[in-house]
Amino acid sequence: MIDLMVYRAEGWAVRSGDDLYSMRATYAGLPATYPPFAALLFLPLTLLDVAGMRGAATFVNLGLLVVLAHLSLRLLGRPARVPRWAAALAIASAMVWCEPVWTTLRYGQINLLLAVLVLWDLTRRPGHRWAGVGIGVAAGIKLTPAMFAVFLALYGLARAWRRLPHTGRPVSLWNPWLRQAAVATVTFLCTALLSAVVLPHDSLRFWGGAVFQSGRVGRTEITDNQSLSGVAARLLHTGEPGGLWMALAFPVAVLGLATAVAAALAERRGLPHARAWSVVACAVTALLISPISWSHHWVWCLPLMLLLGTEAQRRGSRRWLAGALLAGLVFCSYALWWVPRDAGSAHPPELRQSGAEMVLSACYPLVGAAFLAVTAVVALRTLRGRASGTSVKEGESAPV
Repeated sequence: MIDLMVYRAEGWAVRSGDDLYSMRATYAGLPATYPPFAALLFLPLTLLDVAGMRGAATFVNLGLLVVLAHLSLRLLGRPARVPRWAAALAIASAMVWCEPVWTTLRYGQINLLLAVLVLWDLTRRPGHRWAGVGIGVAAGIKLTPAMFAVFLALYGLARAWRRLPHTGRPVSLWNPWLRQAAVATVTFLCTALLSAVVLPHDSLRFWGGAVFQSGRVGRTEITDNQSLSGVAARLLHTGEPGGLWMALAFPVAVLGLATAVAAALAERRGLPHARAWSVVACAVTALLISPISWSHHWVWCLPLMLLLGTEAQRRGSRRWLAGALLAGLVFCSYALWWVPRDAGSAHPPELRQSGAEMVLSACYPLVGAAFLAVTAVVALRTLRGRASGTSVKEGESAPV
């Protein structure tokens, strides 16, 4: 649980008044990489001994896995043939063995907490007074969940655009999704403000430079990095992919967010599970374009696989079933660890990979890219009126 030990060291740095971003923890000399708000949340870890902390972290993460399965089922709106919590427990007992979840448990990571905070927000009814707080807190802990606030803002703007008056009558363009994005943004700013008040020096260090130093997180080229930057680094045989990564990340960000918004809009045209398509597409986009997305960040594979499995069952299609099984095989086979690796080497073998090894070490981004492509096709076909089902009437409200 090396990452959990780093979190504990961050809590001790805050408690002792030490410089948070000069700290190095564990035998690997790992630095603090999250915003200072996260270090404030890690303070309780200093009240436990190491054995107790590890046991508590494992217990909490297993509980969060069950909650994530429950929220994923709620996102899908699955019919309650069995009690949803019982189904969630059964799903979690299987998903605990997939690589992203297992690695999260092994490292003592907080990925399950972040996913639960986001899904807790996105499975609420639109307009709920607390909708947006979970995303804001998650972004305050680790910046990447802020992508969901961007998605909500874009979707809210798209809905507002569709309501622009054509008759000259005034109409309010404010809607629940813009409100949720605003609440998430304000909540995130509150976490930054709280950190600035309690930890002014550390806040200045982080927002003044450390936030832009992706090298503090780890080496880009190692197999653990399952983002486009890692793929580009291994493809170019260099630890600094630079231009190729930016050339990939920018269009993927635009197309990924556009796909998520299109899937959300398609709900009004009768797209089944539109909320799940849009939310998972946004999550996959964030994972792909992040400078570093370790394999354990891909705990979003749980709702992704549930969605594909549900679609295969609904459609009764062998092709969809094969796709769902292939995604499950990728995330449960630990295939990315079949390639030579040495994170401590001055000349890591990831910089000398063959073509087959590059494919294995890029398996999560490949699944993510394929998922975005499938989502785009499903959403566009629905928006063009090819999908079956009735449209939501114009006066009715629809969730994300």
